[in-house]
Amino acid sequence: MTDAAEPGNELDEDLGEQEDGNRLQGGTAQATLEYIARSLADTPDAVVVEGDERGRSVRFRVHVAPGDMGRLIGRRGRVAQAIRTLVRVGGARDGVETNVDFVDD
Repeated sequence: MTDAAEPGNELDEDLGEQEDGNRLQGGTAQATLEYIARSLADTPDAVVVEGDERGRSVRFRVHVAPGDMGRLIGRRGRVAQAIRTLVRVGGARDGVETNVDFVDD
């Protein structure tokens, strides 16, 4: 039996090719951040997430409509801290450290 005939090897090769070809540094973290921010905002079209790569870390800046800033930060910053934690988990999946800033324009 050849290696290609084993079911596990084909799947591993396919996944490896997908990750290398389509993988952006911090892509999972950014997608997570955009999803959460748009879900919480009253005007999801106004949500803009900018990413800055620096080595193995990514800094995200979130811009939202003025009325939505309070919804994303929450009381005593608890919602913002929860968002940062979830984005950090997404970044860990990609092997990068993340930082999230909520920018008031």
